Amino acid sequence: MERSEIEEKVREFLIEDLEIEEENIKPEALLKDDLGIDSLDFVDIVVIVERKFGFKIKTEEMASVKTLADFCDYIQSKVA
Repeated sequence: MERSEIEEKVREFLIEDLEIEEENIKPEALLKDDLGIDSLDFVDIVVIVERKFGFKIKTEEMASVKTLADFCDYIQSKVA
């Protein structure tokens, strides 16, 4: 899967499912501080990623994921 396709799918679910403002979705955006993603949102993200990308997120692997770019890197490493 191409990086641009991953970024587009992530962008779509952030806007549609988590109701994050599109102008806030930037590669350097911090998931918690800038996008306001909390633990309840994370549960939704786990389900969405499994459905859209076909793998389960492991919480311990997400420890180093801070920005949107980190999150897309993580997804890319799993679907490559």
